[in-house]
Amino acid sequence: MCGIAGIIRFSGLAAHERAAGQAMASLLKHRGPDAHTGYTDGIASLGHTRLSIIDLQEGHQPLANEDGTIHVVYNGEIYNHRALADDLRRRGHILRTRCDTEVIVHLYEEHGPSFVEHLNGMFAIALWDAPRRRLLLVRDRIGIKPLYWYEDEDRVVFGSELKAVHAAGVPRQLDPHALCDYLTFGHVPAPRTIARSVRKLEPGTMAVCTAGGTQLRRWWDIPFDDNASDGSHVAAFDADDWVDAFEAMLADAVRMRMIADVPLGAFLSGGVDSTAIATAMCREGSGPVMTHTVGFDEADHDERQAARQVATLLNTDHREVMVRSDAAETMLTLTGHFDEPFADASALPTYHLSEVTRRRVTVALAGDGGDEMLAGYRRYRFDMAEAAIRNRFPAGLRRFVCGSAGALYPKGDWLPRALRAKRTLENLACDDITAHLRSVALAGGALPALLLEPSVIDATGGYDPFTRGRDLFVRCPSRQLLNRLLYVDMKTLMVDDILTKVDRASMAVGLEVRVPLLDHRLVELVGRMPVNLKQSGPHNKIVLRRTLARWLGPQIAQRPKKGFDIPIDAWFRGPLRSLAHDTLMAPDSRLRQWIAPGVVRSMMNDHRKGLSANGPILWTLLALELWARHDASQSCTELNEPARECVHAAEAEVVA
Repeated sequence: MCGIAGIIRFSGLAAHERAAGQAMASLLKHRGPDAHTGYTDGIASLGHTRLSIIDLQEGHQPLANEDGTIHVVYNGEIYNHRALADDLRRRGHILRTRCDTEVIVHLYEEHGPSFVEHLNGMFAIALWDAPRRRLLLVRDRIGIKPLYWYEDEDRVVFGSELKAVHAAGVPRQLDPHALCDYLTFGHVPAPRTIARSVRKLEPGTMAVCTAGGTQLRRWWDIPFDDNASDGSHVAAFDADDWVDAFEAMLADAVRMRMIADVPLGAFLSGGVDSTAIATAMCREGSGPVMTHTVGFDEADHDERQAARQVATLLNTDHREVMVRSDAAETMLTLTGHFDEPFADASALPTYHLSEVTRRRVTVALAGDGGDEMLAGYRRYRFDMAEAAIRNRFPAGLRRFVCGSAGALYPKGDWLPRALRAKRTLENLACDDITAHLRSVALAGGALPALLLEPSVIDATGGYDPFTRGRDLFVRCPSRQLLNRLLYVDMKTLMVDDILTKVDRASMAVGLEVRVPLLDHRLVELVGRMPVNLKQSGPHNKIVLRRTLARWLGPQIAQRPKKGFDIPIDAWFRGPLRSLAHDTLMAPDSRLRQWIAPGVVRSMMNDHRKGLSANGPILWTLLALELWARHDASQSCTELNEPARECVHAAEAEVVA
């Protein structure tokens, strides 16, 4: 795992830019503490920081082909690199290392831009083809690894994190549309970033940059096959056959991700996803797997006992870490790593879990992706039930009856769950995708209108944060509702929340996290699978549970999902109450430029009195305030000081 950064100026780099790539990469040393190198040729300046995983001695980047005309920096792992290297050698290519990076440049020589289709892995790649004066920026199929980029009339700037891009003098002006996105979803979805001029490269996308401009092309998308998934063409491929195929492919995906020249372990929560990964590792390995879990004092959020049971059953070398409310100080640390406002509070336990894991291993396997791929969230069950009711009534009647009833029904977080019907009524008045997006969004998507000053809303020109989700819903090749909802979530929530959280929290401590469930072959298999093997009635992740039942028995396989989150409502009524008040109500609060303090104060008071469960909203506002303070302290229009200090050393070390 690594950090990459660089500048391409097609008219020729200015003198101070020749070492800028390496200087920018110096801000990413947490991603790659083992080496810091660069390359320049007068047009391109590339920088790289390395976390050594494979071929520890020789695999330094930037790495070139035989004649030094093509250079690559990349972040990630290519799991099938050994087979690719063998094939390249048979074709006459000379490879000098055992590392996966070198495979990329030779595949490009062999196949051109379509080289990426041969890779199985997680990656963000920047490849500079000097003879063609062409830069390729590539992001992996699923979006496991991040890549930020900026372009103007003459240059392209890129980096693994936003801070590296800003270090090159890229403008930091806030995008009010992104602010609406953040208050809706708790993160800023790709391709937008919080900075108006910087973009995230989307998953499965390649940017081909030349002096004449940039072309974006989608080189992979999540496939679905309704001929299989509607159940009408599976007579020769029954449920057991699907489970057989899933089991074999999952085992192979885990096997490929156990290749490393450094110690390797796993995250273990006790849920079925991480349990399946740890089990597959134990079935494959020769010694005890090192597993790690995180716990809370609050019993309804604590999974230590379940994880211990699995660890005992698998005979793993198990460790635990506790997270308490004082760990909220970690927010300050994480703010500097996310670079954008980010409100998923589970980033805290993920960071502490990564920290304790990194003390023993350099690589950890995790179970992320199973909920989005196999309908693991409870909301999918509600989505399907609501859709069944919608189909019984005309849309106009639903909008009038359910919409009116929902508007009149009281919002009572203090009511028993069975009586909290307001959101259900409002959802029944909507179409399928809008109802789903409301279930994903904070406060049903109402926060921008509720919180933002009118001037900020006016600046967005009537922007609707649900637009991207609706567009993806239409784009999905499947016509089955569950598949379409999974497609939307895998393209948005999973990438910009779940995978972003894991990447930043783990890279902050120099830990590489690999996610076998998101092997693209497994994703493609599940895309062809009948939907009743993903979710059916109250049951979810059916094919995964059947696989796990084969390995460990039905009791472990049928464990219910327990969300990986923190006791945020309790903390804001107790130990975080003063912190929230003192930070959000401070006279110099930076939120005041966007949000009226009276609305925030009212939310805090209602939460304290138990009238509303506003913990997630307060966390969202607190994260936004901390980001705004941090961003203001980092604001600049040229290479910032940490990078500037590196320039002179980089000029001496850079490969000419």
